[in-house]
Amino acid sequence: MKKNRQPKQYPRLTHPLVRDANGQLRQASWEEALERAAAGFRRTRDAYGPDAFAMLSCARATNEMNYVAQKFTRVVMGTNNVDSCNRTCHAPSVAGLSAVFGSGGGTSSYEEVEHTDVILMWGSNARFAHPIFFQHVLKGIRNGARMYAVDPRRTSTAQWAESWLGLNVGTDIPLAHAIGREIIHAGLVNRAFVDRATTGYEAYAELVEPWTLSAAERVTGVPAAAIRELAHAYASAERAQLCWTLGITEHHNGTDNVRALINLSLLTGHVGRRGAGVQPLRGQNNVQGGGDMGAIPNKLPGFQDILDTEARTKFETTWQTVIQPRYGMTLTEMFEGMEHGTLKAVYCIGENPAQSEADSEQAARRLAALDHLVVQDIFLTKTAQMADVVLPATAAWAETDGTTTNSERRVQRVRAALKPPGEAREDTDIICAIAQLLGHNWKFTDSEEVWNELRALSPDHYGMTYDRLEEHQGLQWPCPSEQELPSSFLHARLWETDPERRGPAAEFGLVQHDPPVDLTDDDYPLRLTTGRRLDSYNTGVQSGSYASPLRRGEYIELCPEDAERLGVARGEEVRVVSRRGAVTAPAWIDPALRPGLAFMTMHFPDEVDTNQLTIEANCPIAGTAEFKASAVRVEKLAVAAVRS
Repeated sequence: MKKNRQPKQYPRLTHPLVRDANGQLRQASWEEALERAAAGFRRTRDAYGPDAFAMLSCARATNEMNYVAQKFTRVVMGTNNVDSCNRTCHAPSVAGLSAVFGSGGGTSSYEEVEHTDVILMWGSNARFAHPIFFQHVLKGIRNGARMYAVDPRRTSTAQWAESWLGLNVGTDIPLAHAIGREIIHAGLVNRAFVDRATTGYEAYAELVEPWTLSAAERVTGVPAAAIRELAHAYASAERAQLCWTLGITEHHNGTDNVRALINLSLLTGHVGRRGAGVQPLRGQNNVQGGGDMGAIPNKLPGFQDILDTEARTKFETTWQTVIQPRYGMTLTEMFEGMEHGTLKAVYCIGENPAQSEADSEQAARRLAALDHLVVQDIFLTKTAQMADVVLPATAAWAETDGTTTNSERRVQRVRAALKPPGEAREDTDIICAIAQLLGHNWKFTDSEEVWNELRALSPDHYGMTYDRLEEHQGLQWPCPSEQELPSSFLHARLWETDPERRGPAAEFGLVQHDPPVDLTDDDYPLRLTTGRRLDSYNTGVQSGSYASPLRRGEYIELCPEDAERLGVARGEEVRVVSRRGAVTAPAWIDPALRPGLAFMTMHFPDEVDTNQLTIEANCPIAGTAEFKASAVRVEKLAVAAVRS
């Protein structure tokens, strides 16, 4: 029997909804919905204190919305409990880059990859997950750059590579250490840069010494000759770009993985120069900007630390409030707070954690335990269906004025091209209306007024007026001057000979190999890794309403050898089981996979909820879960069904 292969289509929200006495969502006036939302937040704050509240901000909405959302959290509710799906994907990148360079952004512009000599794509199927960036990669290849791909799968991206290093899932650190050791032993270290601009080299050299090429081959599965070739190509290049995505970050030791890759750039001096840098590729249009605007629990807008008294005082003066001198909860800690009953109310804007979190069944159960859940979105997502109040917002990419920031740190204008349907309202207008009901009379005449308030508080954004953003078709931060144009790359200071101009040294990260938490064994012999496909987007809420000739629904992808061993045919429905749950999905035979490795996406959770299988094993530094390394088994069904 065929099953529906198309993703569920979610209705556009056009009117506010509130939950009635019978537990059903019903249409309400804006006045009633806003009163209900505000009353729940007030009740929570008065009964349990400000830290019983949390804000989930949106990586797809504008910078202006994220700025107002975090301001609401800190000023109106009095807590630093604000975070977003940045925690789910690239928080380890921010943590690793900040620890080494003092800044959490990628160091280069997209255009620079067109004019580099070596492109190292590590844990990134950019052709599917970042197709716009990959066009720059293709230009670089056409201009003579050699591309190397490090990935457990021979992805569509890897097919363009000069060499593909198919490592075992969770062995990125041993591979990086072996590359570093080979660079050292081959005499390819940029000693002038290392001695002048870094610290910790001797300890790093000692750390990687045991990771010989043969030792790394045994652990990673990558042939020693391929490791040596990559090490020499990367270190010998005049300029090299090292790019990574969620294949590096979505591990229980994601921050350590990032540090291991940054070590290679420090070792070779491939950072702080045009065409040479490290680049985490962000998958959503404003996941970089959300963090930049302070929609994270440890930073105020403009990357200013909550614990910095001077920075905090500046914001307190402007906002006329007192900011807690301590970090708030991360998204991971928020869900733990729901479990323990200490987090009572959540204001969720444009996020769908009921389906996007690891171990999704547990996530939904925790959300259901809240006293008060307000969801502000453009679709009636599964998370919105659980809410006490649902507020219809505008689509940031088509119905809103403002700015967004991409993963090359470029701030760009977005403009409303369509009128929102029904009674849908601007995100910032909704937040300000709730703030007013809670005693804060905020008046922003337009998005530019919000942006100018941000500019006055963030030196790195000060030079980015709306007029200049339009004139230059976007500007990259840091941009402190209204007269000068910013550099396309970061950390040129590291090449200064004057120590005072050079500033803080970049520190090598001393990180150890730590295998995946969810071990494979006889009961769960397959390693499941997850990722994206070109035709769909995240949990499918936005992309599911649009047809694509590429879309074939969700499958579990197996290599031919595993499929033959299991007696599974292409299209046959099978049961996929982990230690947390089970789903039924058809099988797809993919020769790009190696024996023991399976692949699925999160794009079709209503048909196949892949995140029921994934494990909530979190990076202790960044809080990101290990989506990339679950242990599963595949079971044949008693009566096999085949999808055409």
